[in-house]
Amino acid sequence: MRRAGVIGGGAWGTALAQVCARAGLETVLWAREREVVDGVNDRHQNELFLPGVELDHGVRASSDFVDLARSELILAVAPAQHLRSALEAFAPNAFEGLPIVLCAKGVEQGSLKLMTEVLAETVPQAAPAVLSGPSFAGEVARGLPTAVTLACPDEALGRTIAEAIATPTFRPYLATDMIGAEAGGAVKNVLAIACGIVEGRGMGRSAHAALITRGFAEMTRLAVALGARAETLAGLCGLGDLVLTCSSPQSRNMSVGLALGRGETLQGALSGKLSVAEGVASAPAVRQLARSLGIDTPICEAVAAILAGEADVDAAIAGLLARPLRDEQG
Repeated sequence: MRRAGVIGGGAWGTALAQVCARAGLETVLWAREREVVDGVNDRHQNELFLPGVELDHGVRASSDFVDLARSELILAVAPAQHLRSALEAFAPNAFEGLPIVLCAKGVEQGSLKLMTEVLAETVPQAAPAVLSGPSFAGEVARGLPTAVTLACPDEALGRTIAEAIATPTFRPYLATDMIGAEAGGAVKNVLAIACGIVEGRGMGRSAHAALITRGFAEMTRLAVALGARAETLAGLCGLGDLVLTCSSPQSRNMSVGLALGRGETLQGALSGKLSVAEGVASAPAVRQLARSLGIDTPICEAVAAILAGEADVDAAIAGLLARPLRDEQG
């Protein structure tokens, strides 16, 4: 592979374009925003979404999908709720068997579909893969050490992709379980909001650790019900991503939870933020999906209720603490 295209000019898309360029790939970053395209091409900066990071001169930006037509690898990094429209627009430029790596984390509202299902409906000729794991965009873009899961059902193709994008500080670990990789990435964003609320309410480190652990149990139950393997969730794309996202205000989702825990409204928590907090959009979809599968996800339920204005923070916390005692492995 010599040429890569990245769909999505936000912080994570820009960071992954940086990874591809550092790996020696000719890289085109597709962005909707004119200021992003101009900033990348003229100043090697994405001041709008990733300020202060000098981009590799090998990264070129465009707002025309035709410029991605020669790509031998596509990384789809548009936000989960906008991925369908982005892929539909790109689809005429995709050749049969084009590897498309899904890097958005979420469940589509309305359809309740994972991103691999969205890809199958919009670019059916593509060869799918999923990239997920503990990774902050700014750290990845600056070249700090990062390890992620690259899940691809075609093991040979997965290895080819991994070798194409790997650098000394960006290490993809191979897997074949795309559902597990997707479910972990989607649910951890919702749980990160819950952890932020706990932190913002000053409930202590013990409560924070308990929430991560019980949240991991919810994530695993839901993923297995969708067809994932439990061991996938114990890796980078599940537990690893959960620990990172639930442990730092640098996480967009946790920062929203922090604001809610401190008494701000959801509108106030989101105001002034250009980057998307995927958990806000995914929470109602995760709740609906879990209910449709008959899976108990009380923490995700509580987050969805708070975001929808169905319960205030204190009532949601009281409800969780009043749940009947149960076996830990039940």
